Amino acid sequence: MRYAAITERLAGLGGAKWAVHAKAREMKRMGATAAGRDIIELTIGEPDVATPPELMALASKSMLAGRTGYSNGQGEPELLHALAARYTTRRGRQILPSQIMCFPGTQTTLYAVLMGLLGPGDEVLLGDPMYATYEGLVAATGAKMVPVPLLANAGFRIRAEDIADRITPQSRVIFLNSPHNPTGAVLSRSDFAAIGALAKAHDLWILCDEVYEDLVFEGVAFASPLDLPDLAERVIVASSISKSHAAPGFRSGWCVGPAEFIERLLPLSETMLFGNQPFIADMTAQAIAQGSPVAAGMAERFARRADLVRARLDGVAGLRVHRPDAGMFALVDVGAVTADGEAFAMALLEKAGVAVMPGASFGVALRSWLRLSLTQTDDLIEEACDRIAGFAAGYQP
Repeated sequence: MRYAAITERLAGLGGAKWAVHAKAREMKRMGATAAGRDIIELTIGEPDVATPPELMALASKSMLAGRTGYSNGQGEPELLHALAARYTTRRGRQILPSQIMCFPGTQTTLYAVLMGLLGPGDEVLLGDPMYATYEGLVAATGAKMVPVPLLANAGFRIRAEDIADRITPQSRVIFLNSPHNPTGAVLSRSDFAAIGALAKAHDLWILCDEVYEDLVFEGVAFASPLDLPDLAERVIVASSISKSHAAPGFRSGWCVGPAEFIERLLPLSETMLFGNQPFIADMTAQAIAQGSPVAAGMAERFARRADLVRARLDGVAGLRVHRPDAGMFALVDVGAVTADGEAFAMALLEKAGVAVMPGASFGVALRSWLRLSLTQTDDLIEEACDRIAGFAAGYQP
């Protein structure tokens, strides 16, 4: 049988990157242990608290009130107005409902936005390492991904000069992620100004995934390309309540950009979805208007656990820890032990019972690194680090 070209472009860009996580889940399901020890899972980035019960009550109340019919392609008016108010306040300039479109989560948002900006032959400038699904998002459009190395000695922050070296006549989009997954790097206003100058000079779009905005650690300032009025015609940002409100299963996200872009994107949204769920939109509107009751606590705990990882692993058995400025992950460089972080991660699961994500799942720049989720308890983080240190000390590639 014959298949569409998109299935070929996406072949190998799906579940294979999550092989260690999938094996850990299967081991736990089967009751398996590693050397008699339980499996400690430090793989995916799921909030460490349940969705606030008041949000679930709001969604239930709305559903029972009959808000279960069709929506529209752009989003429910109350949610659009709540988001416009939030971004107007946070960005210091007026954002209108006409500049916003709602989707089921950040992933769907990014897919739709990129489909609206790119086509075969276009190029996307994207930092390496990157979140594991980004490569597939770009491939789906038929565009080419142009990796921009993010250097550990520069704090993994993407640099304008490195982007500039890779711009060609085919370049269309600079795809950013701040706060960054997996590195936890946070771009500054001056970073965005320098990148914005390149975008203006070469007539490029800037797309920024900001889903970790509310999980910035103490002492670190969040910035957005939306902060800069002179970039207004070429900036689109995406986010959701998945991380900020510990509500990943509700799949409630959005993008903010120029009104003309939103108007052009609407037919694509209606083709894909014809609107998302009104009762979830009602809950999200309240969540946005009231702020998050859980984000500050998560940020404090993740920062503390990042410090635990650094205290227990940095410099031990040749390991090196990169402490994040935001988000829910820490990076550990195992390059002094082995160049193959993927093999190390699988052996770590099988022999020490600790499941982590191989850095290679996020790009070639992290092939000798591991990504550790900070969403387990302090005690489990400490236990996992002790196991990792002991395993690294005796590891034979």
